[in-house]
Amino acid sequence: MTFPARRSTLLALAVGACALLAGRDLRSQPAPSAPQTAPTSPSLDAAVRALVGEHAWREADIGIAIMDVASGKMLASYKEHEPLNPASNAKLYTAAAALGILHGDHRYQTSLSGVVKGGAVTGSLTLRGFGDPSLTADDLFGLAAELREHGVRRVDGDILVDQRFYDDQTTPPAFEQKPEEWAAFRAPVSAVAVNENTVTLAIRPSEAGQPAHAFFEPPGFVDVDGAVTTGEGTGADTVGLLLSKNGQRLSAKLSGEVGQDAKLVRFTRRVEDPTLLAGYVLRAQLEQLQIKVSGDVKTGSGKGPVIAKRTSEPLSTLLYALGKRSDNFYAEMIFKSIAAEHKGRPAHAADAAATVAKFVGDLGAGDQGLVIKNGSGLYDANRVTSSSIVRLLRACYQDTAIAPEYIAQLSIGGADGTLHGRFTSEHARHAVRAKTGTLDDAIALSGYVLAPPGRSPVAFSILFNKIPGHAAAARGAADRLVRAIIRDVYGSE
Repeated sequence: MTFPARRSTLLALAVGACALLAGRDLRSQPAPSAPQTAPTSPSLDAAVRALVGEHAWREADIGIAIMDVASGKMLASYKEHEPLNPASNAKLYTAAAALGILHGDHRYQTSLSGVVKGGAVTGSLTLRGFGDPSLTADDLFGLAAELREHGVRRVDGDILVDQRFYDDQTTPPAFEQKPEEWAAFRAPVSAVAVNENTVTLAIRPSEAGQPAHAFFEPPGFVDVDGAVTTGEGTGADTVGLLLSKNGQRLSAKLSGEVGQDAKLVRFTRRVEDPTLLAGYVLRAQLEQLQIKVSGDVKTGSGKGPVIAKRTSEPLSTLLYALGKRSDNFYAEMIFKSIAAEHKGRPAHAADAAATVAKFVGDLGAGDQGLVIKNGSGLYDANRVTSSSIVRLLRACYQDTAIAPEYIAQLSIGGADGTLHGRFTSEHARHAVRAKTGTLDDAIALSGYVLAPPGRSPVAFSILFNKIPGHAAAARGAADRLVRAIIRDVYGSE
């Protein structure tokens, strides 16, 4: 996927100018006291009052903060110090801490190690990982192919999966609230992970009345029972997929049918226990390359030098999955890796939370009631304030070491990510850089309205809680308020 250039002359000049205007180290600024801030923009204050005064939000909890980035003045606000569930706006904190602590050039490595003699790995073959969220089955195939290039034709022992970079708690905080949810967005985390710790059922129809061709990707992890029948004509697909834990693997019960003229049908689901997933996939890839494995797949770490290695894209690129796609798996993997690199190994989610919270506090973006438990914002875990978010945004914008990469990972209004269909007007398109957030009971939108030369950009945060059944209306209200900011900055929308 190709994204717009992440460093532009205009952005660099804007960031530099704002840093000069700030004239001090933002990390030393204390968090503000709880009293609400007086607005300095009557027009934006009127827009905020109009929004919160709508009858639809009489039962909702709302927090709004709109800040001039250069001066730090609050242009308009409403209950900006009220702690609310930020949904995926929690990823703003994860991305900032990752860039500030790990840095944008950080890369994750995955390796194979063992002792090679006479065309064989004599003993165990160790697959070791350090929290790469982007590792795929194709990458494992590449490692297996590199092994073959070393002349290896046998593994005379076990495949060991070294998960010691993380602790053994694979379920991120709050994910336990929906244990029966098999959707990919609730995937567990592990130091060695593949295909975002998910499996995909692919179904291709055959002849009418015959079993369809059904297979799982990646290979080697799911035992299949039952079948999907190929129906006649264009009948509706009625595929049944029931997953259950089978030791440290999965069992799948298939049923139903697909139409004879159906295209390839895919269903992606999380795995229950990811500990050995990559090991089983690697074993299948080795066997595909005619490399015989005599042992089993287990956890552990064996002896021998690194034989093959895979290095990820830089962190600055991986963060696009957070800001643009709102990928929960990437967020939780990166969140936990912060603890491993900063606090020590194995990584614990609680250490990651403490590290991110301290980083936010050192930026001057802390607030009373701030709670950080997970890195994705999924479920009922975190509590932040709109005031904290805009101060985080301001600090990141003014830190020239991370600003270009932090801003680049956000969705661009009218252009890409979760904002590709929003803010499409002349001035809004490309000027809005923001992170969306959506839960059953929460809608969030926070980011920047970039400004023309001579004007300061504006940071904003709009948080809605307690809005069951009104997500679309809340999203529309947030967009209207952002358009009011655009009119204030550009003179028109």
